[in-house]
Amino acid sequence: MTTSAPTEDDLTEAMRDVVDPELGINVVDLGLVYGVSVDEANIATIDMTLTSAACPLTDVIEDQTRQALEGLVADFRINWVWMPPWGPDKITDDGREQLRALGFNV
Repeated sequence: MTTSAPTEDDLTEAMRDVVDPELGINVVDLGLVYGVSVDEANIATIDMTLTSAACPLTDVIEDQTRQALEGLVADFRINWVWMPPWGPDKITDDGREQLRALGFNV
């Protein structure tokens, strides 16, 4: 086990393994991850939103997050945030390319 805590970049990179089940694009490139941090107890907090507040897939995303962060942190919590609201402007260039490849017009 590593003695140093993961960086925010490490956590963000790991979160690229979490894929939105509806779109098939990772949550980082979709712009759903607003922030990541890790405290002195090696517990990560992920500020994340969804494309809509009514999204029924929070359990799926939490399970994928658990798998993605396993071995990096002692534990994690997702802080579901709704402000600022998500919009297509939050999608990264990589995310836009992936969506275009799937036939979306972004």
